[in-house]
Amino acid sequence: MTKPLRLPQFLGYACGDAANNLAFSMSSMFLLLYYTDVVGLGAAAVGTMFLLVRFWDAFTDILAGRVVDRTSTRWGKFRPFLLLGSLPLLLLSVATFSVPGGLGDGGALVYAYVTYALLGLAYSLVNIPYGSMATAMTQRPEERAKLATYRVFGSNLTILMLALVVAPQIKGSDDLQRSLTISTLAFVVVGFALYLFTFLTAREQVERDVAKVTARQTIDTLKQNKPLLMLCLSSLAFLTGLAALSAVGIFYARDVLGDANYYIVLVVVQTVGTFLAAAFIPLLVRSVGKKRSYLAFGVVGIAGGVVLAVAPAGTPIIAFIGFFVIGIGVGGVNTLMWALEADTVEYGEWKTGVRTEGATYSVFSFTRKMGQALGGAGAAFTIGLGGYVTQSESQPDSAITAIKIAAGALPAGLIIIALAIMFAYPLTEGRFREMVREVAQRRVARQTEAARATATTATAPGGTT
Repeated sequence: MTKPLRLPQFLGYACGDAANNLAFSMSSMFLLLYYTDVVGLGAAAVGTMFLLVRFWDAFTDILAGRVVDRTSTRWGKFRPFLLLGSLPLLLLSVATFSVPGGLGDGGALVYAYVTYALLGLAYSLVNIPYGSMATAMTQRPEERAKLATYRVFGSNLTILMLALVVAPQIKGSDDLQRSLTISTLAFVVVGFALYLFTFLTAREQVERDVAKVTARQTIDTLKQNKPLLMLCLSSLAFLTGLAALSAVGIFYARDVLGDANYYIVLVVVQTVGTFLAAAFIPLLVRSVGKKRSYLAFGVVGIAGGVVLAVAPAGTPIIAFIGFFVIGIGVGGVNTLMWALEADTVEYGEWKTGVRTEGATYSVFSFTRKMGQALGGAGAAFTIGLGGYVTQSESQPDSAITAIKIAAGALPAGLIIIALAIMFAYPLTEGRFREMVREVAQRRVARQTEAARATATTATAPGGTT
């Protein structure tokens, strides 16, 4: 077993996802609004772009996974990417939210495609090694659950900060473009400091028999990893719903509830729900296991989605409750996903003898990106079909209904699909511990055999003694 992790490692890991979300959540929360209401692009055009670029992002995850698995440095396999890739990522976030004026609709759309696609590539080259690193830091299930919890704390603190800092600019700034450019520039400084702290505190402990994994070894390991397949399919459905909610959250506040400032409240109550769920994840993992906890939180998320779909516009408190409840549900499921993904690495090594952290995480992230692509595009298409009018202070009733569907009914239905898939997930806590023991025993046996072979060669006639 690996050495126990200390508080600096947990805090450092949290800072890594806090930094990730200065680029990722900034785009998922505000990019649809920015493109439609600041740049002036049509909702359908943006939806198509989200779909195409996020599919591109998903494939860049696979590329990043292969690069990670082929990497071996004195800093380890994963940490160099945090140090070298973080600054380009954060600067590309600035470029994405800085579409130059005077380009015309066609020029602005091309600029948006290019910068958003480059942002996705840079994010893959940082996030894939960051996410893969948890499996190499510890093999203790309770510590992996704590790493997942701290990760969610870090990401949601950033989401809360974005709501408090960026959301007021939407209504209160005379020049929203200038405000967003200044904000994203400030995030470059903050984000790089956070990434540096992660780089300095994270350490890889888990032994590996193969330092650089070949493409054939990667494919063989992934083909035999049934738990990873089940987790990816469930994640795809779940993230599609969550991405739809994230994309239209600001529209729900401004157009359904009638006040853009309510967005801050919605994010705060959802974040509080997520924190509440994440805080209990280590306890729940010890008591009932990851799979049962995942299913229970999913049911809570469904309830929250139903509330958002039917909440009357004139009673904001009901929407606040809905966002709090869905925050508990999606927060719990999303936290458990990271711990479950780490376990599938052990399953792959148990089946084939090869650890493929980068490839395993990249495949998992691929399906998450696919979900985000489908969810973001689905949300944009839904409000577009509902008759959403860009750069308008009022929306028709059909657009209001479409926003409520994208925020509530769509996530609830997709979470039901995610839970149905998760019922078949085969990897239990007991089985996981057995696999870790078996892998360790195999490693000891190989090392013992190698030592005997070396000793036999040394004492043989003509050998050295």
